[in-house]
Amino acid sequence: MANKVKEIWASGKVVVNAWLAIPSGFSAEVMAGCGFDSVTVDIQHGVQDYMSMVQCFQAMGAHPVTPMVRVPWNEPGIIGKVLDGGAMGVICPMVNTKREAEDFVQFCKYPPRGTRSNGPIRMVTYGVPSSYQKTANDDTLCIPMLETRTAVENMEAILDVEGISGVYVGPSDLGFSYGLVPKLDREEPEILKIYEKLIKECEKRKIYPGIHCSGWEGAVRNINMGFKLVTLLNDSGLLAMSARHHIGEVRKNSKGKA
Repeated sequence: MANKVKEIWASGKVVVNAWLAIPSGFSAEVMAGCGFDSVTVDIQHGVQDYMSMVQCFQAMGAHPVTPMVRVPWNEPGIIGKVLDGGAMGVICPMVNTKREAEDFVQFCKYPPRGTRSNGPIRMVTYGVPSSYQKTANDDTLCIPMLETRTAVENMEAILDVEGISGVYVGPSDLGFSYGLVPKLDREEPEILKIYEKLIKECEKRKIYPGIHCSGWEGAVRNINMGFKLVTLLNDSGLLAMSARHHIGEVRKNSKGKA
């Protein structure tokens, strides 16, 4: 199975990523059919668990999207398990140092490059050739999150770690760590300066910066700034946003009858 994210990056274009907080295969199926390039199951802050992640992967399998996961923590057990379950990319929160980034890559890769245990159960079940172990190290995307002041201070050392495919900004936690209100679309000069440096350092190393956005407007601003992967909120947020909009239009245009 080709990794569409890698193909898009290689072509010089931007990946538009979906984010699943709802533990539903049907929700995943709907989102995967909307035109996204990749779909990320969030088992850190969403209400997903491992089995709902597998169901989401099964549901989105008919669509040409790259399945990814944000894991709860930088820990080898869950990282290996989501990869065995079918993830082609892993986004890992709170990677603050070079050593933590090195550990993350080790957990994602098979020997001799890493320490991932062999047992890719869904790959075997769904007929992926036995060469999976030979190609997985290159195909699996390792994407640490940059979301703290400490990570910013160690940015260049983290990005220098071999095997890092990209880096994913968590704007809410990043701003929070600088004493700012946690929110997604940031306009503070000190945060924008961090973004500019990150994009420049990623370009030097030929890796790809990504970021979480609150909708299409923030995504476009970040694309124009130089980000190469943008996430459009999450499924529950998009559902609520659309519902509020339509309810508001009904009440506004029904002349007080609703």
